[in-house]
Amino acid sequence: MVSSTTQQQPPVSHPTTTARWWSEDSVAIVTGANKGIGYALVKRFAELGLTVVLTARDQSRGLQAMDSLKVLGLHHHVRFCQLDISDPASIRSFVSWFRSRFDAFDILVNNAAVCFNAMNENSMDHAETVINTNYYGSKQFTEAILPLFRNSPSMSRILNMSSRLGTLDKLNNPQMKAILGDKERLSEDRIDLVVNGFLKDVKEGRWRTQGWPEIWTDYSVAKLALNAYSQVLARRYEGVVSVNCFCPGFTQTAMTDGKGKHSADDAAEMAAAIALLPPWHLTTGKFYAGSTTRGICSKL
Repeated sequence: MVSSTTQQQPPVSHPTTTARWWSEDSVAIVTGANKGIGYALVKRFAELGLTVVLTARDQSRGLQAMDSLKVLGLHHHVRFCQLDISDPASIRSFVSWFRSRFDAFDILVNNAAVCFNAMNENSMDHAETVINTNYYGSKQFTEAILPLFRNSPSMSRILNMSSRLGTLDKLNNPQMKAILGDKERLSEDRIDLVVNGFLKDVKEGRWRTQGWPEIWTDYSVAKLALNAYSQVLARRYEGVVSVNCFCPGFTQTAMTDGKGKHSADDAAEMAAAIALLPPWHLTTGKFYAGSTTRGICSKL
Protein backbone atom coordinates (compact mmCIF):
# COMPACT_ATOMS: atom_id res chain seq x y z
CA MET A 1 0.00 0.00 0.00
CA VAL A 2 2.88 2.34 0.72
CA SER A 3 6.48 2.57 -0.30
CA SER A 4 9.20 3.82 2.01
CA THR A 5 10.28 6.25 -0.69
CA THR A 6 6.95 8.07 -1.02
CA GLN A 7 6.68 11.74 -0.16
CA GLN A 8 5.34 12.50 3.31
CA GLN A 9 2.57 15.04 3.69
CA PRO A 10 2.26 17.61 6.51
CA PRO A 11 1.36 16.16 9.91
CA VAL A 12 -2.24 15.87 11.06
CA SER A 13 -3.23 18.23 13.87
CA HIS A 14 -5.21 17.03 16.86
CA PRO A 15 -9.00 17.58 17.12
CA THR A 16 -10.00 21.04 18.33
CA THR A 17 -13.32 22.60 19.24
CA THR A 18 -12.99 25.02 16.31
CA ALA A 19 -12.89 22.10 13.86
CA ARG A 20 -15.61 20.12 15.64
CA TRP A 21 -18.11 18.61 13.20
CA TRP A 22 -19.44 15.88 15.52
CA SER A 23 -21.94 15.81 18.40
CA GLU A 24 -23.30 13.29 20.89
CA ASP A 25 -25.50 12.04 18.05
CA SER A 26 -22.38 11.01 16.11
CA VAL A 27 -21.71 7.30 16.57
CA ALA A 28 -18.35 5.53 16.46
CA ILE A 29 -17.79 1.76 16.55
CA VAL A 30 -14.44 0.44 17.84
CA THR A 31 -13.73 -3.28 17.52
CA GLY A 32 -11.45 -5.13 19.93
CA ALA A 33 -11.86 -2.39 22.51
CA ASN A 34 -11.75 -4.04 25.93
CA LYS A 35 -8.05 -3.17 26.39
CA GLY A 36 -5.04 -1.49 24.81
CA ILE A 37 -5.39 1.02 22.00
CA GLY A 38 -9.01 0.06 21.33
CA TYR A 39 -10.06 0.82 24.91
CA ALA A 40 -8.02 4.03 24.96
CA LEU A 41 -9.70 5.14 21.72
CA VAL A 42 -13.19 4.48 23.11
CA LYS A 43 -12.21 6.57 26.12
CA ARG A 44 -10.89 9.38 23.90
CA PHE A 45 -13.99 9.45 21.69
CA ALA A 46 -16.20 9.55 24.80
CA GLU A 47 -14.14 12.40 26.27
CA LEU A 48 -14.69 14.33 23.03
CA GLY A 49 -18.46 13.85 23.28
CA LEU A 50 -19.25 11.16 20.70
CA THR A 51 -21.43 8.15 21.32
CA VAL A 52 -19.22 5.07 21.14
CA VAL A 53 -19.98 1.37 20.69
CA LEU A 54 -17.32 -0.71 22.44
CA THR A 55 -16.99 -4.26 21.17
CA ALA A 56 -15.05 -7.20 22.57
CA ARG A 57 -14.82 -10.86 21.65
CA ASP A 58 -15.12 -11.84 25.32
CA GLN A 59 -18.35 -10.71 26.99
CA SER A 60 -16.93 -10.55 30.52
CA ARG A 61 -13.88 -8.54 29.47
CA GLY A 62 -16.08 -6.13 27.59
CA LEU A 63 -18.22 -5.60 30.69
CA GLN A 64 -15.07 -5.08 32.77
CA ALA A 65 -14.04 -2.36 30.33
CA MET A 66 -17.46 -0.74 30.78
CA ASP A 67 -16.97 -0.81 34.56
CA SER A 68 -13.66 1.00 34.11
CA LEU A 69 -15.35 3.67 31.99
CA LYS A 70 -18.02 4.06 34.65
CA VAL A 71 -15.32 4.87 37.22
CA LEU A 72 -14.10 7.58 34.83
CA GLY A 73 -17.62 8.96 34.41
CA LEU A 74 -17.64 8.20 30.67
CA HIS A 75 -20.07 5.29 30.55
CA HIS A 76 -23.01 7.53 29.57
CA HIS A 77 -21.33 7.97 26.17
CA VAL A 78 -20.58 4.28 25.61
CA ARG A 79 -22.59 1.16 24.72
CA PHE A 80 -21.25 -2.37 24.72
CA CYS A 81 -21.97 -5.32 22.44
CA GLN A 82 -20.10 -8.60 22.18
CA LEU A 83 -18.49 -9.13 18.76
CA ASP A 84 -16.13 -11.76 17.40
CA ILE A 85 -15.17 -10.52 13.93
CA SER A 86 -13.94 -13.99 12.95
CA ASP A 87 -17.44 -15.46 13.50
CA PRO A 88 -20.09 -14.65 10.84
CA ALA A 89 -22.90 -15.46 13.30
CA SER A 90 -21.47 -12.98 15.80
CA ILE A 91 -21.25 -10.32 13.08
CA ARG A 92 -24.90 -10.89 12.14
CA SER A 93 -25.92 -10.66 15.79
CA PHE A 94 -24.04 -7.39 16.21
CA VAL A 95 -25.62 -5.84 13.11
CA SER A 96 -29.06 -6.81 14.38
CA TRP A 97 -28.29 -5.35 17.81
CA PHE A 98 -27.01 -2.13 16.26
CA ARG A 99 -30.01 -1.72 13.97
CA SER A 100 -32.36 -1.97 16.95
CA ARG A 101 -30.62 0.91 18.75
CA PHE A 102 -29.17 3.30 16.18
CA ASP A 103 -30.20 4.75 12.84
CA ALA A 104 -26.65 4.95 11.48
CA PHE A 105 -23.05 5.47 12.48
CA ASP A 106 -20.29 7.82 11.44
CA ILE A 107 -16.97 6.19 12.30
CA LEU A 108 -15.73 2.60 12.21
CA VAL A 109 -12.34 1.77 13.70
CA ASN A 110 -11.24 -1.76 12.85
CA ASN A 111 -8.91 -2.41 15.76
CA ALA A 112 -9.61 -6.06 16.64
CA ALA A 113 -6.65 -8.31 15.87
CA VAL A 114 -4.76 -11.33 17.16
CA CYS A 115 -1.05 -12.11 17.33
CA PHE A 116 0.23 -15.39 18.72
CA ASN A 117 3.93 -14.53 18.62
CA ALA A 118 5.73 -12.92 21.52
CA MET A 119 8.44 -10.35 20.84
CA ASN A 120 11.29 -11.84 18.78
CA GLU A 121 9.24 -14.96 17.93
CA ASN A 122 7.96 -15.87 14.45
CA SER A 123 6.01 -19.11 14.52
CA MET A 124 3.45 -19.84 11.79
CA ASP A 125 1.48 -22.31 13.94
CA HIS A 126 -1.57 -20.02 13.93
CA ALA A 127 -1.12 -18.35 10.55
CA GLU A 128 -4.56 -19.25 9.24
CA THR A 129 -6.27 -17.92 12.39
CA VAL A 130 -4.29 -14.67 12.17
CA ILE A 131 -5.25 -14.17 8.51
CA ASN A 132 -8.89 -15.11 9.10
CA THR A 133 -9.21 -12.66 11.99
CA ASN A 134 -6.97 -9.74 11.13
CA TYR A 135 -7.82 -9.56 7.44
CA TYR A 136 -10.93 -11.54 6.58
CA GLY A 137 -12.63 -10.78 9.90
CA SER A 138 -12.16 -7.03 9.55
CA LYS A 139 -13.24 -7.21 5.92
CA GLN A 140 -16.38 -9.24 6.65
CA PHE A 141 -17.42 -6.97 9.49
CA THR A 142 -16.83 -3.85 7.40
CA GLU A 143 -18.96 -5.17 4.55
CA ALA A 144 -21.74 -6.24 6.92
CA ILE A 145 -21.94 -2.84 8.61
CA LEU A 146 -21.29 -0.61 5.57
CA PRO A 147 -25.01 -0.23 4.69
CA LEU A 148 -25.52 1.50 8.05
CA PHE A 149 -23.02 4.30 7.50
CA ARG A 150 -24.53 7.76 7.80
CA ASN A 151 -24.78 9.70 4.55
CA SER A 152 -23.92 13.26 5.56
CA PRO A 153 -21.87 16.26 4.39
CA SER A 154 -19.30 15.39 7.08
CA MET A 155 -18.74 12.02 5.37
CA SER A 156 -18.48 8.74 7.24
CA ARG A 157 -15.05 7.34 8.04
CA ILE A 158 -13.29 3.97 8.29
CA LEU A 159 -9.96 3.83 10.09
CA ASN A 160 -8.16 0.50 9.86
CA MET A 161 -5.55 0.04 12.57
CA SER A 162 -2.53 -1.28 10.72
CA SER A 163 1.24 -1.57 10.97
CA ARG A 164 4.40 -0.57 9.16
CA LEU A 165 5.13 -4.32 9.16
CA GLY A 166 2.44 -4.57 6.48
CA THR A 167 3.87 -2.05 4.02
CA LEU A 168 5.10 -3.04 0.57
CA ASP A 169 8.75 -2.33 1.34
CA LYS A 170 8.67 -5.27 3.79
CA LEU A 171 7.66 -7.66 0.98
CA ASN A 172 10.50 -9.18 -1.08
CA ASN A 173 8.44 -11.57 -3.21
CA PRO A 174 8.52 -9.88 -6.66
CA GLN A 175 5.34 -11.51 -7.97
CA MET A 176 3.25 -10.73 -4.89
CA LYS A 177 4.69 -7.25 -4.60
CA ALA A 178 3.75 -6.52 -8.22
CA ILE A 179 0.17 -7.66 -7.58
CA LEU A 180 -0.32 -5.46 -4.51
CA GLY A 181 1.59 -2.55 -6.01
CA ASP A 182 -0.56 -2.32 -9.15
CA LYS A 183 -3.16 0.16 -7.88
CA GLU A 184 -5.07 0.29 -11.16
CA ARG A 185 -5.78 -3.45 -11.17
CA LEU A 186 -5.93 -4.01 -7.42
CA SER A 187 -9.04 -5.95 -6.39
CA GLU A 188 -10.28 -8.25 -3.66
CA ASP A 189 -9.60 -11.25 -5.91
CA ARG A 190 -5.99 -10.19 -6.42
CA ILE A 191 -5.55 -9.66 -2.67
CA ASP A 192 -6.93 -13.15 -2.09
CA LEU A 193 -4.38 -14.46 -4.59
CA VAL A 194 -1.59 -13.08 -2.42
CA VAL A 195 -3.10 -14.31 0.85
CA ASN A 196 -3.73 -17.80 -0.53
CA GLY A 197 -0.19 -17.91 -1.89
CA PHE A 198 1.17 -17.13 1.57
CA LEU A 199 -1.00 -19.75 3.29
CA LYS A 200 0.06 -22.32 0.70
CA ASP A 201 3.73 -21.52 1.38
CA VAL A 202 3.08 -21.93 5.11
CA LYS A 203 1.34 -25.27 4.58
CA GLU A 204 4.19 -26.53 2.41
CA GLY A 205 6.84 -25.28 4.84
CA ARG A 206 8.60 -22.87 2.48
CA TRP A 207 7.39 -19.47 3.73
CA ARG A 208 10.85 -18.50 5.01
CA THR A 209 12.37 -18.58 1.51
CA GLN A 210 9.61 -16.88 -0.51
CA GLY A 211 10.26 -13.23 0.29
CA TRP A 212 7.48 -12.71 2.82
CA PRO A 213 7.99 -10.09 5.58
CA GLU A 214 10.58 -11.28 8.07
CA ILE A 215 9.02 -10.03 11.34
CA TRP A 216 5.74 -11.52 12.64
CA THR A 217 5.19 -12.84 9.14
CA ASP A 218 1.56 -13.96 9.45
CA TYR A 219 0.56 -10.72 11.19
CA SER A 220 2.45 -8.67 8.60
CA VAL A 221 0.81 -10.45 5.64
CA ALA A 222 -2.62 -9.90 7.21
CA LYS A 223 -1.84 -6.19 7.48
CA LEU A 224 -0.54 -6.14 3.90
CA ALA A 225 -3.92 -7.50 2.82
CA LEU A 226 -5.85 -5.07 5.02
CA ASN A 227 -3.88 -2.12 3.66
CA ALA A 228 -4.58 -3.23 0.09
CA TYR A 229 -8.27 -3.79 0.84
CA SER A 230 -8.42 -0.27 2.27
CA GLN A 231 -7.19 1.03 -1.09
CA VAL A 232 -9.92 -0.92 -2.89
CA LEU A 233 -12.60 0.44 -0.54
CA ALA A 234 -11.29 4.00 -0.77
CA ARG A 235 -11.57 3.88 -4.56
CA ARG A 236 -14.98 2.19 -4.50
CA TYR A 237 -16.56 4.65 -2.05
CA GLU A 238 -14.71 7.82 -3.00
CA GLY A 239 -16.80 10.86 -2.06
CA VAL A 240 -19.07 8.77 0.18
CA VAL A 241 -16.87 7.12 2.81
CA SER A 242 -13.31 8.02 3.80
CA VAL A 243 -11.04 4.98 4.27
CA ASN A 244 -7.60 5.33 5.84
CA CYS A 245 -5.05 3.14 7.66
CA PHE A 246 -3.07 4.07 10.74
CA CYS A 247 0.06 2.54 12.24
CA PRO A 248 0.36 3.75 15.85
CA GLY A 249 4.03 2.80 16.06
CA PHE A 250 5.75 0.87 18.84
CA THR A 251 3.09 1.15 21.54
CA GLN A 252 3.02 -0.17 25.11
CA THR A 253 0.36 -2.90 24.88
CA ALA A 254 -0.02 -6.60 25.64
CA MET A 255 1.05 -7.37 22.07
CA THR A 256 4.45 -5.77 22.71
CA ASP A 257 4.79 -7.20 26.25
CA GLY A 258 4.29 -3.70 27.61
CA LYS A 259 7.30 -2.33 25.73
CA GLY A 260 7.10 0.65 23.43
CA LYS A 261 7.91 4.29 22.82
CA HIS A 262 4.52 5.62 23.90
CA SER A 263 1.32 4.64 25.70
CA ALA A 264 -1.96 3.34 24.36
CA ASP A 265 -3.50 6.70 25.30
CA ASP A 266 -0.91 8.46 23.11
CA ALA A 267 -1.73 6.15 20.20
CA ALA A 268 -5.46 6.67 20.72
CA GLU A 269 -5.08 10.43 20.63
CA MET A 270 -3.29 10.16 17.28
CA ALA A 271 -5.93 7.77 15.91
CA ALA A 272 -8.73 10.10 17.03
CA ALA A 273 -7.04 13.00 15.26
CA ILE A 274 -7.26 11.11 11.96
CA ALA A 275 -10.77 9.76 12.50
CA LEU A 276 -12.07 13.23 13.41
CA LEU A 277 -10.45 15.27 10.65
CA PRO A 278 -12.77 18.11 9.63
CA PRO A 279 -14.59 17.47 6.34
CA TRP A 280 -12.54 20.08 4.49
CA HIS A 281 -9.29 18.27 5.43
CA LEU A 282 -10.60 14.72 5.18
CA THR A 283 -8.49 12.31 3.16
CA THR A 284 -9.05 8.82 1.80
CA GLY A 285 -6.77 5.99 0.75
CA LYS A 286 -3.94 7.18 3.02
CA PHE A 287 -1.57 5.24 5.28
CA TYR A 288 -0.78 7.29 8.36
CA ALA A 289 2.16 6.60 10.65
CA GLY A 290 2.16 7.96 14.17
CA SER A 291 4.96 9.17 16.42
CA THR A 292 4.79 11.17 19.64
CA THR A 293 7.93 13.04 18.59
CA ARG A 294 7.29 13.55 14.86
CA GLY A 295 3.49 13.74 14.90
CA ILE A 296 1.17 12.00 12.44
CA CYS A 297 2.22 11.91 8.80
CA SER A 298 0.75 10.30 5.72
CA LYS A 299 3.13 8.24 3.59
CA LEU A 300 0.87 8.47 0.55
